[in-house]
Amino acid sequence: MDKLTPARLDFTPDGTPFSAAFGDVYHSAHGGPAQARHVFLGGNALPARWQGRQRFVILETGFGLGLNFLATWQAWRDDPRRCRRLHFVALEKHPFSAADLAVAHRAWPEFAALAGPLQQRWPPLTPGMHRLYFADDQLALTLLFGDAATRLGDIDASVDAFYLDGFSPAKNPALWTPALCRGLARMAAPGATLATWSVAGEVRAALEAVEFDLEKRPGFAGKRQMLAGRFRSRRPERRPLPAERRAIVIGAGIAGSMAAHRLASAGWQVTVLEQAAAAGDGASSNLAGMLRPLPSADDNRLSRLTRAGFLATRALLETLPAARWSPCGVLHLAREAEHEAQQRRTVEQLGLPPGVLQYLDRAAASQRLGQPVKHGGWWFPGAGWVQPPSVCRAALATFPERIDCRFSTPVARLEADDAGGWRALAADGRRLAEAPVLVMASGVAAPGFAPFAWLPQRAARGQVSHLPASAKPALDTVLFQIGYAMPEVDGVRLIGASLAYDDAEAGERLADHADNLARLRLTLPDFAAGIDPAALTGRVGFRPMSPDRLPIVGAMPRPEAAANRRLRHLPTLPGLWCVQGFGSRGIVWSALMADLLLNRLEGEPLPLERDLVDAVNPGRFLIGMR
Repeated sequence: MDKLTPARLDFTPDGTPFSAAFGDVYHSAHGGPAQARHVFLGGNALPARWQGRQRFVILETGFGLGLNFLATWQAWRDDPRRCRRLHFVALEKHPFSAADLAVAHRAWPEFAALAGPLQQRWPPLTPGMHRLYFADDQLALTLLFGDAATRLGDIDASVDAFYLDGFSPAKNPALWTPALCRGLARMAAPGATLATWSVAGEVRAALEAVEFDLEKRPGFAGKRQMLAGRFRSRRPERRPLPAERRAIVIGAGIAGSMAAHRLASAGWQVTVLEQAAAAGDGASSNLAGMLRPLPSADDNRLSRLTRAGFLATRALLETLPAARWSPCGVLHLAREAEHEAQQRRTVEQLGLPPGVLQYLDRAAASQRLGQPVKHGGWWFPGAGWVQPPSVCRAALATFPERIDCRFSTPVARLEADDAGGWRALAADGRRLAEAPVLVMASGVAAPGFAPFAWLPQRAARGQVSHLPASAKPALDTVLFQIGYAMPEVDGVRLIGASLAYDDAEAGERLADHADNLARLRLTLPDFAAGIDPAALTGRVGFRPMSPDRLPIVGAMPRPEAAANRRLRHLPTLPGLWCVQGFGSRGIVWSALMADLLLNRLEGEPLPLERDLVDAVNPGRFLIGMR
């Protein structure tokens, strides 16, 4: 992973934002908003081209200060014939901090009502993709923090309009190469257009070579010309819209609840079938669970997925007032000296913002905890605990007119209908629901349904223990080392959790309560002193674990057709999807995977890099992908 180098905000004598690193301005000295409207909106025939559309996708090669995004958002907001959903995808190698954006945006008071929400939701400056939602979730901004020259291929999208922006070819030639232009053509939707203020000969030649028909037009203000183009390829639309927006979601745990919530936010009618009497009553039933990423020195796929999931969940929780959670911080102590050294190196190598990850030595960790500890470790200031059942209830209640929850409704089997949709049937053969799309989110129960029987998912038994709030020491942050302990929630201190495979015992076990206490006492010898394990109560849950500990999310492939196929060419069962395999990380992954599900169903830009989308694809197990 390449560390991000944030941009530095400088200005020319006339007040124009300027980059000392590239020796170039961020927009014309004659007026940034007017340049955005003339070159990028006008050059792409916007807003006319998005009018009456269900979906429209824009990609910008250099986000900068967000000027073009703000101008586009304003035009879309003010257009009564605007498209139903607008996606704006942008790359930025050197992103600004939210504080610098706030300073720069003061120059454009006409955007104040839009710039404020952008600054508030601006993500921490970490590599990878970040999805921000605005306008009741109908405007999505997908930011990829990284070098467009090397990261454009990470984006999975069908793009209707390109904003080719960035510093000039003379100042930043890597942004205008033939390879980058080939990447643009790969994503171009039928009839895609582009616009840029640059008319450099090498730029025109590279774009013409990848099937863009170009024309020079009058430039903005002091610039004589600009460039506009249209993709001439007649290949068919690779991302068709869904014919009908109706779905069945089986399971109202955190995976199913989040999936239903995200689908409903995009206008889908969703029927949720849950065998329990309430949402979040299975593996998602714990009083509290931990929300934090899992870093690694090489920033592997698990590390990247948990970081993206952590940030996505935090963003969603901010929009669910009824969801109970606390960003009290998580202290993950090292197990021994070698592990502590590894944790320290990981923090140094990743270079993440201190608001996301810090290394604390033994003294600092002891001070943070208020108790002496043997080793330092990772400190996640923005992490904390979440109460999963409250999140499930809040997510399902947000769109009551679009989500039909049917509890105490066990599903016995599934069958395809003649129209290519799916039916959920009760044990006596009654039809419980039918829809063109069915999403399996029933956790450990999924392999009990024939189309999912081949999934290599195991049930992992976990038992947590409930301590009285008076148990010492008091904690105001989540503590993790070999076991974990939560601050007091509703008069209870939760600790855990045991882990056992091939163990179907649903009742609590004294041995597991004793083990939960013993593991915490390896960290703090006097933890819960005087408490008898036999006096404890708790909860047992069964988590759906995948072999590689990654989620299993996507369209369900046909196992019999997997031989000699590439992952993306694997035939799938029409309308059948799954959101499975979260294991003990349901809180971390649920919001992000719900986004991925929706975007794939809608043919929208995906919220993850292409290799991470492949890493969670159910078909990876059929082709031996590692």
